[in-house]
Amino acid sequence: MSGEGALSVFARAKELEGQGRSIIHLELGEPDFHPSGTVLDALRAAVTEGRDRYCAVQGVPALRQELAHYLARTRDLEVSGDEIVIAPGCKIALFFAMMALVEPGDEVLYPDPGFPAYPSIARGLGAVPVAFELSERNQLQPDPAQVAARITPRTKVLITNSPGNPTGTIYSDAVQRRLAELAVEHDLYVLSDEIYARLVYGERVRSMRSYPGMAARTVIIDGFSKSFAMTGWRLGYAVAPPLVVDALNMLAVNSYTCVAEFTQHAAIEALRDREQATPRMVAEFHRRREQFIHDLNQVPGFRCAPPSGGFYAWVNVADTHARAEEVCRIMLEEAGVAAIPGAAFGPSGHDFIRFSFASSTAVLREAIERMQRVSRTWQRNHL
Repeated sequence: MSGEGALSVFARAKELEGQGRSIIHLELGEPDFHPSGTVLDALRAAVTEGRDRYCAVQGVPALRQELAHYLARTRDLEVSGDEIVIAPGCKIALFFAMMALVEPGDEVLYPDPGFPAYPSIARGLGAVPVAFELSERNQLQPDPAQVAARITPRTKVLITNSPGNPTGTIYSDAVQRRLAELAVEHDLYVLSDEIYARLVYGERVRSMRSYPGMAARTVIIDGFSKSFAMTGWRLGYAVAPPLVVDALNMLAVNSYTCVAEFTQHAAIEALRDREQATPRMVAEFHRRREQFIHDLNQVPGFRCAPPSGGFYAWVNVADTHARAEEVCRIMLEEAGVAAIPGAAFGPSGHDFIRFSFASSTAVLREAIERMQRVSRTWQRNHL
């Protein structure tokens, strides 16, 4: 298995901070918001009421039912609470879903660039990760023809991620429809990573589960970290067909037993969102996106299209004539701006850098000013 580039950059950035350096953290995908007051009140009430005991392995029934309502309201999905499994974070939900679905030697199709855990978990389970490319020439959309060409008799799982990390791409309806057809035709399971589904800057996302024949072969991975600014709560969930739910419950019994009951009760209030915290957060991210993408395109050698979802800027730095890793090193060591080289998300990202714009407008502007100052270094090196 392999680590995450974001955490490696973060570790070096914290080391520099320990030396007294001023560091602007644009490497981690963590909203600079916190849960709303009603969510915190619900958490306090749950603890006071003694909701700190063992609870249902699959998750508190009231939360699973509220999630079913939430998915109907935000993604037009008809889901039963019995099809939902609560997990201590999305990563463990992803890991256990892959453990339930793949055997050693099976092939797992995944996007490149993409979340590093996809190929890492596959390798850890003895499976073979097989990448399909998200390229600029295809507007960072999957190419269904390329995906089809990489399907073999050993292919078991197709991973999709829309909106995507690191590109911010929302897969088009035509692309998703064709991927769904391929999944049905080749009897594949689809792991649909929808953690950024609420963080969109246009029409809302359509889930892979919604296409014909997909309810029985799609496992949705989602959670509360991004859309509800609850990263440290470690609260995720999977929506899966009954056989997969049974497997996920068995894995839970043999590992974490259950998720903390009081956080689950607070999550019910997050889903109801009486204070409209998520729409307000998304509106703020939209404003930051407009400003930050415009400013990034003024940095010499940088080129960036606005993402359709998420809070990442995927910047092509080929025109700096320096390796992305070197540009990131200069920015961190000389300017105190932490960002991630694109190759951390797969070979197709070698000319790119990922920035998170989940920071305040003032912080983002300061980061641009620092990048502008050190851009002389790569301009001078090119000359």
